[in-house]
Amino acid sequence: MNFQERKQIIIEKVETNGNVDVKELAALLNTSEITVRRDLAILAEKGLIFRTHGGAMKLSLSYDTIDFVNKSAVRGEQKDYICQIAASYINEGDVVFLDCGSTVYRICPFIRNMKIKVVTNSIPIVNTLLNSSVSLNFAGGEIDQERQASHGNIAIEHFARYRADKAFLGVDGISVNNGLSASSEKEAEISTILAKYAKETFLLCDSSKFERDRYLPFAPIDMANYLITDNGADETLIRKYESLGVIVVKSKA
Repeated sequence: MNFQERKQIIIEKVETNGNVDVKELAALLNTSEITVRRDLAILAEKGLIFRTHGGAMKLSLSYDTIDFVNKSAVRGEQKDYICQIAASYINEGDVVFLDCGSTVYRICPFIRNMKIKVVTNSIPIVNTLLNSSVSLNFAGGEIDQERQASHGNIAIEHFARYRADKAFLGVDGISVNNGLSASSEKEAEISTILAKYAKETFLLCDSSKFERDRYLPFAPIDMANYLITDNGADETLIRKYESLGVIVVKSKA
């Protein structure tokens, strides 16, 4: 069976069931799990499915732009391990802030069966967690088409009304000299307000963003209590970040 034949079967299975796992697909396609994982990675990069740890989920193109899905798929395996660790810090009954980052988005499969309350400005997160055990609270405001999220004063005022046990944030850049940086003022504003009104703040950041300064430095590293990253992170850098007041947790991928 060639890739095009496998592709059609995979997409049909995902569309019918909503989600599939690698072992199930390997048996269905009569091929190896390695081949299935490679196929899923290709389909995710094309924006046809959403890659999860251990399988794939159905996309809703009404709320996920191809650009956002493709960004989420980049370094997808590392992001899934990071999000799996992040989810382990969440307890039943928690109130959780989630920002609109493409890494944070990938936490959804790991929390959808938890009885928690999520407050977010991300449209993809809201749509992905609908009909799950999660109670959802969406921060309104002006919608950024590229980020698929609300921003601006109304969104900020909305978050400020609530208090969260944990906030999970993405970050565009992190460095010893300039701390945390963002690609725009509106992203920096949301990150700052979520950290302010959460008991604990977690940065979900793969190691490719280390020692990268983006457009707007906006906060010191110790704005966050934890930095969760992948095992590609340089140990010397990790020690420097920890000396600045953040606990670094590495995933196995």
